[in-house]
Amino acid sequence: MWRFFVYSGIGIFMFFIPITLGGKNTIPLDHLVTWITGGLGELTRYIALALILAGTVYPFASGRWRESPLKRTFALLNIIGLITGTMLVFGFGPQWFFDPDLGPFLFDKLVIPVGFIVPIGAIFLALLVGYGLMEFTGVMVQRVMRPVWRTPGRSAVDAVASFVGSYSLGLLITDRVYQSGRYTAREASIIATGFSTVSVTFMLIVAKTLDIMHLWLPYFFLTFAVTFAVTAITVRIPPLSRIPDDYFPGSTPQPEAKVTGNRGAAAWNEALTALKTAPRLGRNVLDNIRDGVLMSMAILPSIMSVGLIGLLLARFTPVFDWLGYLFYPLTLVLQLPDPMLAAKASAVGIAEMFLPATVVAGHESEVLRLVIAVVCVSAIIFFSALVPCILATRIPLKVWQLVVIWAERVALSLIITTPVAFLLVGT
Repeated sequence: MWRFFVYSGIGIFMFFIPITLGGKNTIPLDHLVTWITGGLGELTRYIALALILAGTVYPFASGRWRESPLKRTFALLNIIGLITGTMLVFGFGPQWFFDPDLGPFLFDKLVIPVGFIVPIGAIFLALLVGYGLMEFTGVMVQRVMRPVWRTPGRSAVDAVASFVGSYSLGLLITDRVYQSGRYTAREASIIATGFSTVSVTFMLIVAKTLDIMHLWLPYFFLTFAVTFAVTAITVRIPPLSRIPDDYFPGSTPQPEAKVTGNRGAAAWNEALTALKTAPRLGRNVLDNIRDGVLMSMAILPSIMSVGLIGLLLARFTPVFDWLGYLFYPLTLVLQLPDPMLAAKASAVGIAEMFLPATVVAGHESEVLRLVIAVVCVSAIIFFSALVPCILATRIPLKVWQLVVIWAERVALSLIITTPVAFLLVGT
């Protein structure tokens, strides 16, 4: 029983308890990753490139590139990712590629952090999800999670891990729990597209960029509420509502039991049952590190290829101006200031989550800046990192489904956020 308190306590501390060190307030895991990457210095770039190289070779060495047309496409995109990553590390290539908002942004702000936080976070992930905490939490919040979001109570741990830590870690939890038979395909898909949003640290960057730090607490709670309200709606409409409620092939289904008696006692019994079958710490940590390294290998080449394509389309083509017309009638009806700009900013987020903030940065309307700041986070799905993360898992989501869910989330976020933003700031 001591493992439940000690291991889970360490996991909670590392993922959920922000502390201030060196003037920076964030979760201990983020401090640890910052300390490690800072100590390694320039070596981090070569380690990240080695992960990209391994991720490019792995689909061909394992034969997974043959599994589907999508796998073949991403195997080829990985080669592009390896080429672009090599160009950045060794400093050769066209001048436009080294623009701070293109290649260096992808490599320094996405590839290196994700490449380290996923494997390092996997160590503590073993403590967080392997020794009864998910089962205990699941029973305690079951009354809320199942009727509102149609997911097991244990998915609350996923949701908080994503919001406080990182979408990549949230997805690592989701994928691991799905493969163990504790989520169905539909539940895993709902969690991946509804809860696996960016961390609080990213929200701080958005708030600073859009000059709304004086609205930090309203912005944080509004974003939190909108994100989960939108998820409660999207789970009830296609394509999420039509994903089969099947368990991972070959797994032993472990559905969450309904509680009729004392909830606290039932939660403790569920935790004890999980502890009886929990693996030894060393084996569990090694398994999680392996999964974390494999996920990093799968994600990083895609970030450098898919992310770059998205950023290039956003900068040098009118694709996202055209896509903005999808949301223009909505921004017009909602009477958002500069509705065409609002529509374009909303649309460009599918390439990279931070791009909407750059589109409206400096705009005179605080309402517009606040709305887009919320949409940046609540839309969740973007091609520079999250889509490759999802496709690197065994969660059965297709690209077209992700695009449709993204459009639904953006539209719903605009509808819910805009009236509240007008109430909060007026103009």
